[in-house]
Amino acid sequence: MNPTGSPLRTLVDKWLAPNACVPARVVRFSRTQEHRLRFVCVEAVHPARTIAIFFFRHGDGSWCVFPPAAARPAMTARAA
Repeated sequence: MNPTGSPLRTLVDKWLAPNACVPARVVRFSRTQEHRLRFVCVEAVHPARTIAIFFFRHGDGSWCVFPPAAARPAMTARAA
């Protein structure tokens, strides 16, 4: 795991600001079908609105609000 990466709890605190009156809860977690990427949906129900954010697990063990970049085909060339 990347020690400089963002733990899920830190991101939930940053984006949803849960507290005793407005707790955050995991409402969905799974893996994407295509690339088997782990994701979590966390929700906070505020008096005026409900906020839900998806977090994606990256290869280095950190979590982000955007999915990791897909692996793309690459070409290499060698001198003859």
